[in-house]
Amino acid sequence: MKLKVCGMKYVENIQDVAALKPDYLGFIFYEKSKRNFEGIIPDLPASIKKTGVFVNEHIEIVISLIEEYRLDAIQLHGDESEKYVSDLKNHLAERRALFIEENKEIKKKKNQHYISKSAIEIIKVFGIKGEFNFDILKPYVNIVDYFLFDTKGKERGGNGTKFDWSVLEKYPFEKPFFLSGGISLDDLEQVKIMAKSNLPIYALDVNSKFESEPGRKKIKDLEKLKQSLTI
Repeated sequence: MKLKVCGMKYVENIQDVAALKPDYLGFIFYEKSKRNFEGIIPDLPASIKKTGVFVNEHIEIVISLIEEYRLDAIQLHGDESEKYVSDLKNHLAERRALFIEENKEIKKKKNQHYISKSAIEIIKVFGIKGEFNFDILKPYVNIVDYFLFDTKGKERGGNGTKFDWSVLEKYPFEKPFFLSGGISLDDLEQVKIMAKSNLPIYALDVNSKFESEPGRKKIKDLEKLKQSLTI
């Protein structure tokens, strides 16, 4: 099972967490989040996918930040419609096709636009509280790479609470998904059990429960993350 560590913010902590080589590092581009990212992403191992988290953001801004931070994946954590996701995917595909066509010429330019070596992954988030109608996922199944299930709360993620995972037993699709929402070390045994089920759980997404606050700065706790990598 893959691991995504979300809510990265401080350069030194980013470097320390990257040394553990999780599969994804998440950077939140949402001003209302206390983990909103505005800094510099240091050089990371090529195996780590830099993931930008967006909430109802304009497509042009999403693309601009993909280029600025050389993102490999985007996580849509708002109320993005099927049309929005489809339009975004088409824009990214067009830019990539243009890049491939003009690859030799672009490589010669100092200020070339960034295009990921692979297609940008699109992760669509849905919040769960109590029961969940999986029918609302149908329009997205063929246009996203992954779903992510989080706890529906006051905040757009990072609420630190866990939803009832038994709801996922009714998940009707083969589309792989990220499991998120207040996951802590106490949940790892249950995660291991779920990993052995028929559910297409692709990755674990951790955030607030893997933080400490030295000097009132929320940083990811390396010792806790090391334990999560045992899954």
